Amino acid sequence: MNPIVYAIPVFMLTIVIELIVAARRRLAPYDLADAITSLHFGVLSQVAGAFTKVFTFGIYVLVFEYARLFTLPADRLWVWIAALIGYDFLYYWVHRAGHEVSLVWASHQVHHSSEWYNLSTALRQTATGALFVWPLYLPLALLGVPPVVFGAVALIDLLYQYWVHTELVGRLGWADRVFVTPSNHRVHHGQNDYCLDRNYGGILILWDRLFGTFAEERSDEKVVYGIRKPLASFDPVFGNLNVYRDIAREAAAQPSLHAALGRWFAPPAGWNTPVPHLDTSTVTRYLPATSRQAKAYAAVQYALSIPVVMHFIAVAAALPLGARVGYALLIVASCVSLGWWLEGRRVAVRIESLRIAVVGAIGLVAPQTFGWAESDGLRAAIVIWIGASALGLLAVKRARAS
Repeated sequence: MNPIVYAIPVFMLTIVIELIVAARRRLAPYDLADAITSLHFGVLSQVAGAFTKVFTFGIYVLVFEYARLFTLPADRLWVWIAALIGYDFLYYWVHRAGHEVSLVWASHQVHHSSEWYNLSTALRQTATGALFVWPLYLPLALLGVPPVVFGAVALIDLLYQYWVHTELVGRLGWADRVFVTPSNHRVHHGQNDYCLDRNYGGILILWDRLFGTFAEERSDEKVVYGIRKPLASFDPVFGNLNVYRDIAREAAAQPSLHAALGRWFAPPAGWNTPVPHLDTSTVTRYLPATSRQAKAYAAVQYALSIPVVMHFIAVAAALPLGARVGYALLIVASCVSLGWWLEGRRVAVRIESLRIAVVGAIGLVAPQTFGWAESDGLRAAIVIWIGASALGLLAVKRARAS
C-alpha cells in the first residue's frame, strides 16, 4: 500500500486546523481557489507517480543489485541515519538544480507558483519532476543503501517538509540555524530579491550554510510569495506544462542546435543574465472574480474526490495498464474541469456538466473497471452525487445570472 494513502487524511486535517488557528489569530493565509488548485497539483503528482515510480525506483533497484560497491545492512540504525543524511545532502543538490537549470525549473516551478503560503502549498507538487532528477539519487544505490531504506528515507525527507509551509510559526531560535524551519522556507518561496535561489535544504539548513545559499528571513521586509512570471491560472495541467512550452519556443528561436540545447540547461533567466530587481509593492495576486457559491461548489467537489483519489493510489499498481490510464485521465479531467470552473471560463459549466455525466455513468454501469466493487450502496451514493452536483451547478448558474 502506498503510504501516501494514509497521509492524505492527516494532510486534510492539519489544513483544517491551520485554517481554524489562522481565523482565531485574525489572519488570512488562504485563498480557497488557490488552495484547491494546490491540492489538484498534488493529485496530479500522485497520478503521475503511479506510472513513473515503477521506472525510477526500478532503476535504483537495478543499480543496487548489480553495481553497488558495498552491502549495507537494512537492520542497523546507523545505516538508516546515514542514509537519511545522505539523501538530504543529495536532495539539496537536486533542489538547487531545480532553480538553476531551466529543464528542471520547468518542473519545479509548480511548487513555487502559489502566491499564498500555507500547508496546502506544500502539496502543490510537480507531475513531471521524477523524469529528470532520479539519476542524482543513484550514488546511494552505488554505496549500498538497500532499496527499502532508500524508499523510507525519501518519504521521511518529503513528509518533514510539509510542516514548514506555514506562516503561523515564527522564528525558532537555534533550530533555524540547523534545520529547515518555516522561517527558513518562507524565504525560499519568496520573490523578493534577497529570497531568490536561497535555502534549498530538505531537513537540514546546514547544507545552505555550508555552500553559501542561506538567507535569513528579514523582519523589515515582508516575503512576497510566487514566481516572477505569475502562473495566473487554476488549471493544473497548464501549470505543469507552461514553462516547458515557453522554453521550447525560446529554444526553437535560437540560431543553432548548440544554442537551442543550451537554453534547456541554462539558468531560468539565461546565461550571465542578472535577475532584475523586483519592487514587491507592485506585485498583485491572481484573484479572478469567482463567486463564493462557485468556490463552495469546487470545495465540495474536491472533498468528495478525496476517497476516489485515495482509491486510485491504493489500487493503481494492481490495475491493468489500460484501466490505470483511463482512471488517471478521469481524475486529471476532473482537476482541469474544476480549475476552469474556478477561473470562471465560459465553457466551465458545460465541461463540468459533462464530467458529472461521464463519471456518474461509469460509476453506475462499470465501476469494476477501475477496481470498485459493485454494490447498491455505491450506486446510491453516485446517484445522490449526480443529483446534488446538478443542483449545485444550477444554483451557481442562477447566482451568476442575478
